[in-house]
Amino acid sequence: MFAGLGVSSFLAWKSIRRGNKGTLALTIMIIALIFVNLVFLPSIISGVVENFNTQSIDFDFGNLVVEPREGTQYIGNASDLQQTIERIPGIVGTSSRVTAGVTYFYRGRNAASTLYGITPEDERTVTRVADYMTEGEFLSNGDTDAIVMGAILAGVEEEAGGLPSLQGVEVGDSVEVAYPNGETRTYRVKGIFETQSFGVDTAAFVTNREMSEVLGLRDQASVILVKTEVNGREAEYKKELLSYGIQEEIWTFQEKTGGVIDQAIQSFNIINAISTLVSLIIAVVVIFIVIFINTVNRRRQIGILKAIGIDQQIIINSYVLQVLFITTVGALAGIALAAGVTTYLTAYPLVFPGGPVYPVVEASAVFRSIASLFAVSVVAGYIPAWQIVREDILTAIRG
Repeated sequence: MFAGLGVSSFLAWKSIRRGNKGTLALTIMIIALIFVNLVFLPSIISGVVENFNTQSIDFDFGNLVVEPREGTQYIGNASDLQQTIERIPGIVGTSSRVTAGVTYFYRGRNAASTLYGITPEDERTVTRVADYMTEGEFLSNGDTDAIVMGAILAGVEEEAGGLPSLQGVEVGDSVEVAYPNGETRTYRVKGIFETQSFGVDTAAFVTNREMSEVLGLRDQASVILVKTEVNGREAEYKKELLSYGIQEEIWTFQEKTGGVIDQAIQSFNIINAISTLVSLIIAVVVIFIVIFINTVNRRRQIGILKAIGIDQQIIINSYVLQVLFITTVGALAGIALAAGVTTYLTAYPLVFPGGPVYPVVEASAVFRSIASLFAVSVVAGYIPAWQIVREDILTAIRG
């Protein structure tokens, strides 16, 4: 067996050395580009998912969302519930929010959107909205006549693509807010933030103290956002909260966003499957043509090898080894190219509607790409070699 493998290796090496170097280099480059294509799209999909999850945690929901019990509008004794949750190991912060659909008025323009009542110090422990102020500053706990607005809601002197926008609000301007109970308040715009999360950038924040006074609430909340010490263990923390006897509805951020992200992932996966199939077909065609032409041009040599007693399986194996060499070098070149592309896109990320997306290359995707590339390449190299070697000796020698 090892003797046969040694002969196959010798024949393969001689064939590579005496072959056309330009064809060899081109084939290796094609394999490298195919590998990059196999890895690139899954890494972008992973980047989109990670970006969406990060935005959901940092701006929209935190890690967990506590909502009122079924049949009730608000969570009662919100401050006591916050203290209970914050005593649980692994919880780093909670923020109660009062949520209302309101109408904003500014210089003859109006926009219907969401207004959140928050305790600014608590909000900073859960979300990062305060870190993304583009103008002015975030709320303080004592503010009663101030509001901070998302960049889309504040708007510019342009169309907002159908999203709620007041088209031109600046820091220091006054904005009227009509609450659902009929009350209207005027607020000074203290700051404008831009998180690139549509759900947040089309909304605004006032203090919980101010909003509770307008709506006549006493220590009540629409939701309580919970920030955990570690991301990715939301299901475990949810069970922990339930074990403390919390009766309110508890959701992980994945459960709150599951429908949207699942649909997006399904669409991306269909595109990825088509791209992968096309790439592997190209690899099969390229390897098949290269080996087929190689064997056809060496029919006489193959006939002579068979005539002197070389087993046909050894000859076939020599071509398979050539394919393995080409695929190995191509995969290594592809890894280098993929690393270069990843480094570039990390420094200059792709800009998606939800924010910049960085490629996230997962080891499983790399191994899967390498395995599939080697599998189709070996099959594509074996078939033409097997077809030519099956010819009888005289026919092969005559060419």
